[in-house]
Amino acid sequence: MEDNLILCTDSYKVSHHLQYPPGLTHLKAYFESRGGLHPEVVFFGLQYILKRHLCRRVTLDMIDEAEEILSTHFGSKSIFNRAGWEYIVNELDGKIPIRVCAVPEGSVVPVKNVLFTVESTDEKVPWVANYFEALLVQTWYPSTVATSSYAQKKILKQFTDETSDVPDKLEYQLHDFGCRGVSSMETAGIGGCAHLVNFTGTDTLPSLVVARKYYGPVDLVAGHSVPASEHSTMTAWGKDQELEVARHLLETFPTGPLSVVSDSYDLWHFIDDIIGKDLKSLVLDRAENGGHLVIRPDSGDPVENVLKVLDHLKSVFGVETNSKGFQVLHKAVSVIQGDGISYESIKAICAAMKKNRWSISNILFGSGGALLQKLNRDTQKFAYKACIVTVDGKKRQVFKDPVTDPGKKSKAGDLTLVLEDGVYRTIKRENLKDGQTEQLVTVFENGKMTKEYSFKEVRSTARAALTAL
Repeated sequence: MEDNLILCTDSYKVSHHLQYPPGLTHLKAYFESRGGLHPEVVFFGLQYILKRHLCRRVTLDMIDEAEEILSTHFGSKSIFNRAGWEYIVNELDGKIPIRVCAVPEGSVVPVKNVLFTVESTDEKVPWVANYFEALLVQTWYPSTVATSSYAQKKILKQFTDETSDVPDKLEYQLHDFGCRGVSSMETAGIGGCAHLVNFTGTDTLPSLVVARKYYGPVDLVAGHSVPASEHSTMTAWGKDQELEVARHLLETFPTGPLSVVSDSYDLWHFIDDIIGKDLKSLVLDRAENGGHLVIRPDSGDPVENVLKVLDHLKSVFGVETNSKGFQVLHKAVSVIQGDGISYESIKAICAAMKKNRWSISNILFGSGGALLQKLNRDTQKFAYKACIVTVDGKKRQVFKDPVTDPGKKSKAGDLTLVLEDGVYRTIKRENLKDGQTEQLVTVFENGKMTKEYSFKEVRSTARAALTAL
């Protein structure tokens, strides 16, 4: 079904060409976050959707297949707009006649502002601007992941500024563990790529493919990882061989970071005895050759366990005090907490570490389901609504304003986005003042991309917003 562009929509859209007022020749809609968990959103992912879907051409085979399916689906042949689709194929070479204008990807925009607009470009098929609402609204997912990831980066930046002498660590301090926790590999690719707008650490390989294919260049590798154990590689040796598997890992990976899941049996025995006594000299020698051991607890209360793991590692390897007065473990070891990590728990862990005089530089975080799956379109209340139409040659501003929910009131008019004194603001285009520049850029028109952003540009835009805080 995904190969047939006509079927990439909601069922009821098929009948809408019969519902618009006679004389309709133009329709424009907009996309925004109406609010939600975070006060601002990181806009990302529209380019993927446009290149993946709307740069394809509609064909007669698509029309035939759609008519066959939809005639049965609705129990009538008359609902499907075969004439309209044939016009697009025969007169427009199958190219979708819409114009999409959007804020640059990676932009951090306060909620309740227009992020992109979509308008029809051919007066004979104006309904097409809203036909692909379902497809275009799916920008909610990468934008929500990027927004959540950015919000967590803001927390980590705050505690880095307050407790750490190693600001560069921020770029890989939240690692993507989400591949297995999402609904599909496509979801993993899109969501994982959205996370990489803010960070460089990931174990979600499909994210690298999405970044490379849709945000180029072709040799791009947008994220990085390190060798790491899992419970199967630890327990396959048997409980009585836990010392030997730890030794094997340290010797097999003699340099660079190595993450070892440490709670297969007794986490405290692993730290205090196996790493802290039996293999301590190996751990320290490895550190002198550029090696670094990362201890990963994977069960229990995240806040309590992180503090306890830090204390146990301190007893074994010692600490130094950095320039800001916080404890830093010996360079041989650190911690990654990858269980139960979310926007809320990261705040709690960081606050507890600061209270106990631990620098945030001692820890990395790995987030899975909470990063890529535990969210939905209502997390940031994303919506796509018509705002202006032309009927019988006259422009008509349109909006909804439900008495039962004022929060769902939509914007009316020929909308655009401006930047005034560093603040984004949605206005009507007729109210543009001299010197004001529209922030919405035409990125797609009549079946073709007119502007593309490299992943480097997207990252740079998001990072500039964080730096400005």
